Amino acid sequence: MSLRAYKSRRDFKATKEPPAIVKKRNRGALIFVIQKHDASHLHYDFRLEQNSVLRSWAIPKQPSNSGIKRLAVETEDHPLDYANFEGEIPKGEYGGGTVEIWDKGIWIPESVESDKIVFTLKGKKLTGKFVLIKFKNQKKNWLFFKLK
Repeated sequence: MSLRAYKSRRDFKATKEPPAIVKKRNRGALIFVIQKHDASHLHYDFRLEQNSVLRSWAIPKQPSNSGIKRLAVETEDHPLDYANFEGEIPKGEYGGGTVEIWDKGIWIPESVESDKIVFTLKGKKLTGKFVLIKFKNQKKNWLFFKLK
């Protein structure tokens, strides 16, 4: 996990997004955040803390707590400080638009594999057991949904 792609896409003199710094946390609970991101297209950025960064996916439609399957496109890792980021990314900058926290809490991994992640979310909006499953023969496309 690296923040190289995150850093290369941003001009930190122009944006208030957190710098590309890998931080180790001392707490045991792993965090997740979902940010509503009104950029060129409204979408939701789903982020799971893993190996001192936020592993990230863009979900084009609002995540569901009722088992509805959603496309999740894997994006670059983000720094842990991004979990608290809300505000405006200037127009013309990568991801330009409004970012607000839609949900936040802890996640408990059950199984983490290269093509499937099973976990429990304990957030304000999303709670219960969820899964991310990578499409076969796809580099970045996953399915995100709540298990029954």
